[in-house]
Parts: sequence; C-alpha cells; structure tokens
Amino acid sequence: MLGMATAMIESTLAQVYKVKDTDGQYRGGPAYYMEKGLVQRWMGVLFSFFLILAFGLVFNAVQANTITGAMTQVFGFEPTYIGIGIVICSAFVITGGLKKVAKASELIVPVMAVAYIAIAFVVVAMNIEQLPDVFMLVINSAFGWQEAAAGGIAYSVAQAMQAGIARGLFSNEAGMGSAANVAASASPNPNHPASQGFVQMMGVFVDTIVICTATAAIILLSGDAAAGSDGIAKTISALTSHVGDWGGAFIAFAILLFCFTSIIANYSYAETNVMFLSGNSKKALPIFRIVVLCMVMFGSLAKISLVWDLADVSMGLMAIVNLVALVLLSGLAVRVINDYREQIDAGIDPKFDTSKFPELADQLEEKIWPNSAETAKK
Repeated sequence: MLGMATAMIESTLAQVYKVKDTDGQYRGGPAYYMEKGLVQRWMGVLFSFFLILAFGLVFNAVQANTITGAMTQVFGFEPTYIGIGIVICSAFVITGGLKKVAKASELIVPVMAVAYIAIAFVVVAMNIEQLPDVFMLVINSAFGWQEAAAGGIAYSVAQAMQAGIARGLFSNEAGMGSAANVAASASPNPNHPASQGFVQMMGVFVDTIVICTATAAIILLSGDAAAGSDGIAKTISALTSHVGDWGGAFIAFAILLFCFTSIIANYSYAETNVMFLSGNSKKALPIFRIVVLCMVMFGSLAKISLVWDLADVSMGLMAIVNLVALVLLSGLAVRVINDYREQIDAGIDPKFDTSKFPELADQLEEKIWPNSAETAKK
C-alpha cells in the first residue's frame, strides 16, 4: 500500500513538471520536480547522481548477472560469451535501436508475463494440498514466531524486513523515483497527470502482489528442490522440479527478455538524468554509454552477492532523497489527484487545467499543459 501510494505521487508529479527536449520527447522525473517544484537544483543534481549510479551502472550489472546465471545453468554457456552478447545487443539499442526494441517489448513482455503467471497457477494447482503449509511458512518466518521462544524475534523480524524491503524496492521501484522518469515520458490518456499516477500505482500491485507471489509459490512448493541454489538458479531449479526440463528453458528465455528490456529501461532512466545534469546537452552521452556497457560486462562475470550489495546501497541513497521531495510536494500532488477524481465523478473527460493551480504559473514549461502559458502571463 505504501509503495502504491508513493508510486502514484511521484508519477503524478513527474507528469506535472515534465519538459520537452530538442527532439520533441518528454523528459522528467524527480530531478525535474526538485528543481522546478522545490526550486532546489542541488537536490535534483544529487538525486541524478544517485540514479545514474544505481540504474545506469549497478542495476544493469544486476540484470546482466541474472541473464548470465540463467543461461549458464540451463544451457551451460560460458559467462564471458554471454556477457559479450549482452554488451553487443545493448550497444545496438542504446545507440539508436531503442524505438524498434521498445515496440517489440510492448508485444513480447506482456505475453511472457501472462505465460509466467499461468505456469505459476498450474504449479499451485498441482500442489494445492501444500498451499496452507506454504502460507504458514511465510507468516511464521516473516513475523518471527518460530524464533520468539528463543528470544530472537527482534533480530529475525529486522532481517526479514531488510531483505523484503530491499527486494521489493528492486522489484517495483516504488518511492525510488526511477519509474517516475519513464512516467514523465508518457502521453497520458486522459490528458491529466494523475491518470499516469494511477497506471504506475497498478503497476506496483501487479508486479509485487501478482508476479513476485507467483515466483514465491513456485519456489516454496518445490520443497528442497531449490535448496543450495542462489539467485535465478533457485527459480529455475524449482520450476524444473515441477514441470520438467522445459520449465528451466522457459525461465531462461523469460529472464532473457525481462532483464534485457530492463537494461534498456535502466539506461533510459539514467540518460534522462545525464541530460538534466548537462543542461540537455548530448555531448556526455557517448562516454556514459561506454561506461554502462562496461558495467554490463562486469555484472555478467561478477559474484551475485557483490552485485546485490552494490544495488542495495544505491537504492537506499536514491529513495532517501526522493522521499524527502515527495513529502514536501505531496500537498500539490494530492490536489492534482483530487482534481482528476472530481472530473471523473462529474462524468467529464479529465483535462489538466493549470489555471486551477496558480502556484505552478512560474514553474511549468510553456505549452506542456493547457493554459500554462496564459497562467504565466497573468
């Protein structure tokens, strides 16, 4: 619930304060609403630095590491060659093939996600009698009831929360400010910032409650089949034990698509913030792309524990800066969301009229939203 709320607020604000670059594309996100809404460019610069570190570098290493782990376990490919392949494909995309890959991703990724969920339902149906025990295992482990008698409940709960929050943040990105960068690039329908906020909110629910729970069911219902495995290898071992060898191949292929498209998205987040730091100049992009590709290769070969430790630190730094901004701008965001809901309740196709928000007159780029120019003149 907290993640859905923060995702809605940050995506709504990203839409409100978005700008249009020289190519006619919308850009925005926390750095922009920190600079324009809070009039604190230093804060936007700090956030941009943390996001570039997290998504442009560390998270891309995580995604490459996951792809390598899946391909190595299922097909026995050499990690070095997998890393080189990922680097070549990534280079093609980030240097000009983004639109084509994005179009393909729009078709392929939803199909793979639905197929993955369907397989999880099949696994649950095959092991329906074990489901109550699995839920009790989750509850007992999460709340430390098993450790309470031994006096270890505080430590147990702390460990569970640390791991759960860290993995949850990586999964749905709620509150981190990363998804807000791509939310700002959307052309919302209806044409109102809050409509994109609702989309991002539902994304957190589907990602966390549906897809992550599906993965948990596959692993926990496998018993000891996934014991001793780590990372994506755990899911592959678990699904293989349920449905046979083809399950491992399916996971490997799904992970390849999911993680590669995540590398693309991560790069786009970071590029937006590089542009913010450079004043919309593209001169720094070639060097930045080389560094990103080096991190992809590093992630393909690095130990999984090191990669995840780097990810946890960078996520925390991003979230702290962004959450401060969300609290300071939450009043405006709630008013924008209420404006959307009032129009929906009145049976009106929502439109964002900035004349209702006079404090935005000097903060918005002209012609982005209806009446923004007129309001500025007044």
